Formats: sequence, structure tokens, C-alpha cells
Amino acid sequence: MELTRFVGRRREISDAKQILSSSHLLTLTGIGGVGKTRLALRVAESVQRAFADGVWLVELGELSDGSLVVDIVAAALGLRGQSARSVRETLLEFLASRETLLVLDNCEQLVEAVAELAETLLRACPGLRILATSREPIGIAGEATLRVPPLAVPDPDSQASLRALPHYDAVTLFTDRAAIAVPGFELTDDNRTAVIGICHRLDGLPLPIELAAARLRAMSPEQILRRLTDRYSLLTRGSRGAPPRQQTLRLCIDWSHELCTPREQLVWARLSVFAGSFELDAAEHVCAAEHVCGDDPAPDELLETVTLLVDKSILIREESGAVVRFRMLETLRDYGREKAQRSGELPGLRLRHRDWCQRMALDAEAEWISSRQLGWITRLEREQPNLREALEFCVVDNPSVGLRTAAALFWFWNCQGAFSEGRRWLDRLLAGEPGRPSQNIDVRIKALCVDSMLAEMQGDIRTGTALVEEGRAVAAQTTDPAAHAFLDLADGLLALSKGDLPRACAHLDRAHEVFGTREDVPRIGVLFLLGLAHHQLGETDRAIEYYEQVLAITDARRESVYRSYVLWGLAIAVWRRGDRDRAVRLLEQSMQLSRRVHNPRAAATCLMVLAWVTAAGQDVRRAAVLMGAAEELVQSVGSATVLFPKYAAYQEECMRATRRALGDRGFEAAIGEGRALGFGAAIAYALDEPAPAASSSAEGPAQRLTKRERQVAELVAEGLTNKAIAARLVISQRTAQGHVEHVLAKLGFTSRTQIAAWVVENAARDEH
Repeated sequence: MELTRFVGRRREISDAKQILSSSHLLTLTGIGGVGKTRLALRVAESVQRAFADGVWLVELGELSDGSLVVDIVAAALGLRGQSARSVRETLLEFLASRETLLVLDNCEQLVEAVAELAETLLRACPGLRILATSREPIGIAGEATLRVPPLAVPDPDSQASLRALPHYDAVTLFTDRAAIAVPGFELTDDNRTAVIGICHRLDGLPLPIELAAARLRAMSPEQILRRLTDRYSLLTRGSRGAPPRQQTLRLCIDWSHELCTPREQLVWARLSVFAGSFELDAAEHVCAAEHVCGDDPAPDELLETVTLLVDKSILIREESGAVVRFRMLETLRDYGREKAQRSGELPGLRLRHRDWCQRMALDAEAEWISSRQLGWITRLEREQPNLREALEFCVVDNPSVGLRTAAALFWFWNCQGAFSEGRRWLDRLLAGEPGRPSQNIDVRIKALCVDSMLAEMQGDIRTGTALVEEGRAVAAQTTDPAAHAFLDLADGLLALSKGDLPRACAHLDRAHEVFGTREDVPRIGVLFLLGLAHHQLGETDRAIEYYEQVLAITDARRESVYRSYVLWGLAIAVWRRGDRDRAVRLLEQSMQLSRRVHNPRAAATCLMVLAWVTAAGQDVRRAAVLMGAAEELVQSVGSATVLFPKYAAYQEECMRATRRALGDRGFEAAIGEGRALGFGAAIAYALDEPAPAASSSAEGPAQRLTKRERQVAELVAEGLTNKAIAARLVISQRTAQGHVEHVLAKLGFTSRTQIAAWVVENAARDEH
């Protein structure tokens, strides 16, 4: 009998029942505390009518001697001592003709003995089904496994509504157990943020969530959340009726650790240096031989160990497109870091992790103007948690190394509209590394320049100017042409932002003298800015020459980001010459590229320029919608609406014309409609793709998804990979990936987590 309410797991129960109908052995796997036992009991209860001879629970959690497994199973069936024959023979005879379900709970410490017995029984007993729980698969032929994931947790940054929160099982579990600890406890607007934070910090794991809820007898949710920085000391008192290893969070994780081999324990500790998820190449760099100590695993041994850690539910395997990544729950990561700290390895591991992140950033910068650019954008987006972890380490350990990494990431931050994040890291690192005459001068100058350019992208001219001036002072200590050229690049952009076009051209020409023999990002950037400067000077032919140089390089190298920039710059030039149709075609090409690389700032510029062109063609309402969409995207990344004074005049002219034609109410309504579109929908609107205008931001995206895409979105929300979605819907994995990409584009999202939050929010609205 269950003493507390069972929460959630509808999908897992359904999947388990379906698997049991065709497989004789199903093993529920997952980390300790994830709720495997409760799930197994609920599944057994729901299928018991299908087994004429009953369902039997065999608890193996407290057993450490594998030779006793047969006796324990027989005892659970009431067979001990009933015959002079061996217990094994008696058990086989009893089960041979019966339709029975055996639930073997907590098999991980006896996995070999359980495997031997299960294979023997299943071969001899056609009516037998076995449902096992274990932290790793049993490992025999015919076994089906079902990973039990943590409960669904809202993203702390998603601002999920109070109505939507009950759809997250982790929140429901906390609220239910909290009401037991403190009768009358309810989820409110006042405590919702703390409750979400608790569930998120505890990875959606039922055991620690229940332990945290029990603490409400003496603490508020806010106090619990603050103390979860040391979750193992806080969550120390559970149910006395639970097995000893599940009475505290530490004992539960200790149990998982003890079940690992020394090699697995070592790799667990070393992989805990990663934040978020990681790929095998990163793991090899941090853990490979001769890097840390003499016990390091060779690459083939590491792959085997990582596979075993996945089997034992220490690592979670995830598919990201065509790439396999591994993730460790924060609870397990904290534990592993503690082990690495105690062994003295953690400082060296953090250095290895930092160096790997720097190498990745530098490689991305070197290959930015190439066909690999899109792949690098995708990889850097996936590695954001690791890059942030490395930069945080650099702030306190070695700011100079951090400056080199951060400066290399400028191109990524710029194209993703992550201006504020880039500035925040650069400001912190520059403050921690004051610059010394004999060391790191060139690195500091480049960092000051890119920090200035990020500031200018947000319209912060004063800070941008101060950074360039500091860079000039530092540059007095070096004769390196590249360092001075970077300053001219930053100064040229600064002059453009101020409308001082002759000064901009002078600085950019000097930079081009140094960068002109290269085909990397500094040279491409200089050529693009020279095009902008000369066009605003009225020298359109010369501007187009610079633009065409960039197009030739980017076309040959199959680059996307700067190609999208130049296309909208060229569109302005040809539009002002009177070629409206070509301007529209160029803007459409630019928007398609901006969508491909998910560049909100470039997309906003395209939408804005298209609004100017459209208003001149008398479609004023469409122009106002486009301006609203552009303004929303610009504000979403904290940038300035128009970066250059000359173009500000076009924007003001467009706004006056559309407001005059539509009237104040009509103008504001159209602007509001554009603001509600979001990234993907705004581009679809501009490209005249089938996307009905949303009556509200809540209903619009749902209407734009096809029935199949809504189905895929729901499966993403369940945590399924593309491969699992393909299997569920009986489609190819490539088709499933395409559907997911379309959902992301139509909703204007960049991650599967956002899709999941959107599905939950819409489910809540449908119920109300």
C-alpha cells in the first residue's frame, strides 16, 4: 500500500506496459532517488489482471550476497523449504506453467547473479515476465530497458505561470509532500520562484525533492533554496521506513558510487568538471593519459568507461543532431567534484577544462569565415555552460587567458546578439587583468577593442569611446601592426556610430592596410564597414565594390553571417538607387541566412530596411508590422534600433509616413502585431511564408504548427530524442530532426527546453 500519493509518470507507465506486452524482461534504469521502485510498483499494479497467477515483489536492495538471490526469490513466492529438491529446481517447477510477473527491485549490486537467474527462468518459463529496477541494465539477451528520467522541471528563466506549474511533475511532487509536512501549504505567487528553484537545483529527482519538502517543518522555501548550495548536508533526514541508503541524499549517491569500479569512480570525478553537457572529444582532453596522473585511461578505455557510466545512470546520453553528448545531473556533478577536490585533482582538471574551452574558441575564430561556421555556431551554443564555467574560473585564476578566450568569442556573441553577455565577461576579465608592459599587451588591446564594439552595438558610445582610448594608451607599449589595426577597426565603427564618416574611413583604411592580405574575420569586418561608410558618404559605387569583395570571399568559403550583413547593406544601396525589386530580393536572402544562424540583430536590420522599402511602395500597414517586429528583436538583445545616424533618418521618415497614413490607433495596433511575432514568425511574415497573423502571442505559434509538428513538440516536451521521436511516430530520424527544426523556427526558439515550456504553458491554457 502506498502511503503517499504517486505523482506523474503517465508516459513512463504507458511505455512500460507496452514493452511488457511484448518483452519478457523489462528493466527500469536510472540514478538512485529517481523513483524506479515507485514506478515499478505502479506499473505492476496496472498490469496485474494480465497475469492469472499473480504479481510478486522481490526486494533485493538489502541483499549483498549474490548466492542468496535464488533463495530470496523463492521465499518471496512462499517456496522456501517445501521440497527436498534444490531451491532452484523448486522455483523453476513452480513458475514453469504459470502466468506470473516478478518484480525484482534494486538489482544493481547483484546484477550478475540476477542476470544468471533471470536468463534461466525466462528460458524455462514461457508465461513469466520480469520487471526489474536497477541502476544499470541486467545485460542478458532479450532485455528491454526503459530509462526513468527525473521529473519535469520548469526552467527558472521561463517565467512559467502559476497555472502552468502543476503540469511540471517535480513541482507537483514538492507541493504534495510540502502539504504533508505543513498542512495547508499551497503554491503561490510569493513562493513559486523558490519552489521552481528548489526543483531545478535538485534536478527533478523525487528523493531529494521529498527530503527538501520535509524541511518545510522548520524552514521556508526561500530558506531551503538558499541552503541548497550544500544540498548533501541539508537533505539528511528522510523516512525511517525507507532503506538506509535512501534516508539521505548522500547515502543514496554513496550507494551509486560504491557500485562503480575504481576506474568508473575516477572518470566520474573528472567528468564533473564539465558544466551542462559535453562530447567525447572534450572528455578525452580532460581525462586522457599523461594529462592528470598515471592512472589516466587511454582513449579506448575512456570510451568504454563512459559507456559503463551511462549504463549505470551516472551519465545521461543525449543526441544533438548527429552528435552524441553526455550530461551529468547537478546532484551527481557536485558529488564528483567533491571527490576530485578531496583527491587533489580538481585544480588540474579545471585547468585542462579551461584550456580545452580556449582551444575551441580559438579554432572557431580561425574557421569563422568558412563552411564550418554554422557548425561552430551550433557547437558554441551547445557549449555555453562550459564556456561560462571556464571564463568564471579565469576571472579568479588567470584573467589574461580568459581575455584571449573572450576576444575569440566576440564573433559568436555578436552574431547571436549576446552583446550584454560578451560585455559582462570582458569587463570582468579586463578589471582583473590590468595589463603589464611585458605581458599580454596584444591580447588586452584586442579585448578592449571587441568590448568597445559590443558596447557600440548597444548604442553605448561613451563606454565604447573610453575603451578605445584605453586601448590607445596600452598600444603605446607595442609596435605590433595587428594590435594597432584592431584599434583602427574599433575606432572606425565608433566614428560610424557617431556619424563622423571621414574619420571612419580614415581609420578603416588604415586597418585595411594591415588586414587586407588576409581572408579572416577582421578583414571581412573592415570591408563591410568601409561599404557602410562610403554609402553614407554618397559614394554608392565604391560602397558596392567593397560589398562585392565580401560577397566573393564569403561565397567561395560558404560563409553565412557576414554574407547576411553585406546583403542588407547592399539592399540599402540599390534601394536608394531606385531598384526596389532587387533590394527586396537581397533582403530576403539576408533574412534566410539570419534565420539559419539565428542572428536576431541582423534579422531586425533586415526587417527594418524592408519596412522602409515597403512604406515607400505604399503598403504602410505591412511596413508598420515589420517595424514593430524589428523593434522587438532589437530590444530582446539590448541593442540600439538604428546604429548609424544617416540610417536613422530613413527610419524616422518611415515612421512618420506610416503613422500619418494609418492614424495613431492603426499605427500602434500594427506595431503591436509586429512585436508579438517573435524571431521565427517575424521572418516568416517578411518572407510571405504561410503563417497566419497571430491574434495573440499565446495562440499564434500553435496555429502555425502543423498537426505533425504539434505532435513532435509534445514528444520533445516528454524528453524524447530525435531517434526516439522517429521510433514513436514510425518515421526516419532525419524526418524527425526536420520536424524539430521547423518547430524551433516557427516558434522562434533556440532550444528543446523552450519547446517543452511552451507545450506545458499551452496545456495549461487549454485546461482553463
